[in-house]
Amino acid sequence: MVILVTGGAGFIGSHVAEHYAKEGNEVIVFDNLSRADVLKKRAGEPLYNWNYLKNNYRNVVLVKDDVRDFKQVKSALKDVDTIVHTAAQVAVTTSLSDPRTDFEINALGTFNILEAARLNDAALVFCSTNKVYGENVNQIPVREEGKRYVFADEKYRDGIPEAFPTDLCAHSPYGCSKLAADLYVQDYAHTYGLKTGVFRMSCIYGERQLGVEDQGWVAWFVIATLTDKPITIYGDGKQVMDVLHVSDLVEAFNKFLNSNLKHEVFNVGGGPKNTLSLLELLDLLKSLTRKSPKVFFANWRPVDQKVYISNISKSKRLLGWEPKVTPEDGVKRLIAWVSSNLAMFK
Repeated sequence: MVILVTGGAGFIGSHVAEHYAKEGNEVIVFDNLSRADVLKKRAGEPLYNWNYLKNNYRNVVLVKDDVRDFKQVKSALKDVDTIVHTAAQVAVTTSLSDPRTDFEINALGTFNILEAARLNDAALVFCSTNKVYGENVNQIPVREEGKRYVFADEKYRDGIPEAFPTDLCAHSPYGCSKLAADLYVQDYAHTYGLKTGVFRMSCIYGERQLGVEDQGWVAWFVIATLTDKPITIYGDGKQVMDVLHVSDLVEAFNKFLNSNLKHEVFNVGGGPKNTLSLLELLDLLKSLTRKSPKVFFANWRPVDQKVYISNISKSKRLLGWEPKVTPEDGVKRLIAWVSSNLAMFK
């Protein structure tokens, strides 16, 4: 197959590209490398993931273009069988300060990918987000238990389902732009018959993640702990998310693309068995590294969720998929990778 991965020089995209390159497919990484500019002064070696692919796989090529330019997108997608669309503006904080760029990348960029996919009848996997549910999630009552919050309503014992409401609430510009893209992907399946999978991701983490304070919190906590950098926690640290190792995410994408399913929306994350609060991650890091970073606490941010857990029963039922990597094993892998690249982060 010929597979195009938008944002393929980023964390998730590079793991997708590597998976299909290992299988012997021709892989096109479509990326304008703009994330490198964002990370330049904040996290490691900005082009690390692209250099990793370039140095290890001859069947991966880079097309340095921008999803906002339809002519470039249309040209790159000619004769492509499958698209995995990971390219995005990924930080809520950035969307608040620059909502236009956030919209153009996330909404217009996805529309351009869809139009090119329609013209080429290519299958599409879209990386959506749990932020499409906005502050509706915060309407679910929670209770405090030890070092975490939990949903107090038994209806959500297994997490947030795909049918959970997405409207009549605040989202942040990021949540809005991703929801607009999410809906367009769904509609192109219904209207034009494209094979599309929408994956509303929770917290994805793993090796080669250049985490920073406002995006990639698991990796950021690991990096900060190992490099003796301070960590700021917004709120009390008891907020909980389900965490999913990137290898499990790529396997979910692959199972959908190899299935007979025409179109589906999946909430994808670690599910109720793979959750961490911020304080629990700090405890886990202390036990695994024997180090404790300096931690500061600040006010809650208005867009933060006290609890978000994905209900992954639909993925189990339709894809035969469930996470294999436990949080402890995944964090151990991440610690090992950061430790072996420590000079990059200092």
